[in-house]
Amino acid sequence: MITTNDVVARMEHALSQRIGESRYKLWFADKTKFTWRDDAIVIGVPNLFLHDWLEKTFGDEIRAAAVDAHGSAVSVRFLVDAQLFQAARAEQAAAYDSSPPPPSMTRVRPVRVRRQRSLADFVVGACNRVAHAAALSFAEAPLDAPNPLLIHGAIGTGKTHLLEGIVLGLQRHHPDWRVVLVTAEEFTNRFVQAMHQHKLPAFRKQFRGCDALLIDDIGFLAKKNATQEELLHTLDSLQGEHRPIAVTTDCHPRLADHLLPELVDRLVGGSAWSLNLPDRATRLEILRGKSARAGDWPSDVLNFLADNLRGNTRELEGAVHSVAHLAKATHRRVDVDLACEALGDVLRHSVRVAHLDDVEQACCEALGVNREFLLSKKRHWIASYPRMLAMYLARKHTQATFSEVGKHFGGRNHSTVVAAEKKVQQWLRDNITLQLGKSIVPVRDMVEKIERMLAQ
Repeated sequence: MITTNDVVARMEHALSQRIGESRYKLWFADKTKFTWRDDAIVIGVPNLFLHDWLEKTFGDEIRAAAVDAHGSAVSVRFLVDAQLFQAARAEQAAAYDSSPPPPSMTRVRPVRVRRQRSLADFVVGACNRVAHAAALSFAEAPLDAPNPLLIHGAIGTGKTHLLEGIVLGLQRHHPDWRVVLVTAEEFTNRFVQAMHQHKLPAFRKQFRGCDALLIDDIGFLAKKNATQEELLHTLDSLQGEHRPIAVTTDCHPRLADHLLPELVDRLVGGSAWSLNLPDRATRLEILRGKSARAGDWPSDVLNFLADNLRGNTRELEGAVHSVAHLAKATHRRVDVDLACEALGDVLRHSVRVAHLDDVEQACCEALGVNREFLLSKKRHWIASYPRMLAMYLARKHTQATFSEVGKHFGGRNHSTVVAAEKKVQQWLRDNITLQLGKSIVPVRDMVEKIERMLAQ
């Protein structure tokens, strides 16, 4: 008869043997709880993010270890454990306090001293869960993570927050490291200054001699070829010594204009994860957290704002400040009427109605094709792929019917648009890469780029 203790002991030993003791201690010891329940091995985890990470990274090894422990095929499932959840929150609160950054965290240029944001502070939802998990794993085990880590997304989606959280995590796990966090603009300014003052050796020692390098907003380097070449050599030097690198940018590098192909190759050579604008559930959590500082706002106000504000995190924070300020200035309690009064213009312009011409223009600009090409009768994939993408976005962002979309994009019929919409949805589910216009990129990244244009 198999007992719980037997299975658990065998499972822990088998998994440790398969992935190595150091990785087991890092990811499983004290973070998970193995139990034998209902003829299955249940792995308790503190949150869904660790579940996603463990399943993606060690899924095959976990299932193989379960067979080793049980002696035959056995079901394995994850479960969020309440005790582990509470313990993880307590540990995060203790680790990421409001103390200033430690001396070994280097900012290249003096900046206003403020509390560094932690990964524990980051509001996680469907729009950013994978990127947050990647940042967490990078902070906890940088030498085992793909290098470099690239996080891309629109303004106000949390890129800088994740970088700051990574820095705090690196300092916690490697307190003796010299970690450099710098914006691409700061890197450029320092590089130009070093050239003019003939101090390039000192500049290179500072960046190539660090233990970890994090650069924010790499898109700033567009058209700055000399700085890009310097950064390219810096990345090569650090990667050659297995030193971790993390960068952020507003779009996938393959969609960025005026970046050197060699630099793009280096940036996408590790792992790339996207951040999207907050979905409704995430907006609600952000609003709840931001408004807590101003008092206990009624749930109907928070739900109203989550339903009607569609912007990024900074815009949500600005809305909270406006409502709180009006309430304080007029000595009124916060309710839906006051929120409408404070945010009248914001609410009127929060959802922009797109038209077929808007979709057409955005697709042409993003894909680098002209209008005649997009509307042509050509059936070759060079023309049909961009056209299907445009039809999909037209259905998603306009109120046009299938027939109206088909008529606009080359006089096609209803069934052609239906097929195009289903095809693009399949591309997105499979996260495939295609040549769209002049770019060969993941379809998901191109869709995000076009949607950002439509939102402007």
